[in-house]
Amino acid sequence: MIFVTVGTHEQPFNRLIEYIDSMKRDGMIEEEVVIQTGYSTYEPKYCTWQKLYPFQQMAKFVDEARIIITHGGPSSFIMPLQVGKIPIVVPRQKKYDEHVNDHQVEFTQEVAKRMGTIISVVDVDKLGDVIKNFDEIVEDMHGGSSSNNKKFCEELEMIVNDMFKEKRK
Repeated sequence: MIFVTVGTHEQPFNRLIEYIDSMKRDGMIEEEVVIQTGYSTYEPKYCTWQKLYPFQQMAKFVDEARIIITHGGPSSFIMPLQVGKIPIVVPRQKKYDEHVNDHQVEFTQEVAKRMGTIISVVDVDKLGDVIKNFDEIVEDMHGGSSSNNKKFCEELEMIVNDMFKEKRK
């Protein structure tokens, strides 16, 4: 199963949801897909979906899913990391009116580069290849899925602090 969550940000993330739905329609994804669509306006036709799921249900989906795809909000991609899974993270982008700026792009690229615990996919057109090769990508990642939660949180805090220092200059 593939679980997709776009969080609870009030701007739609139709671009990701439509792309996943079209991949399911076209047979590029054969397994079950469950999507938490949040405030998106597109309603998937080929995937199971709901606007919002209770936390316990989200946790169950994350636990059961082979692949978790999230937007770039830390709360969404930390949950899979806490259970030892590597999420695919597709950051929202300002140019598509998915967020107020591109902080998710910058943040997820830094986390992927510095920590190697997420797969950041900025160009949604590359998502199909990442899904297709997911198992090999995860196998090749130096961080693996056995990351230490405390170390992860400490390093994440350093990244956030560094980013804010750079913004103040």
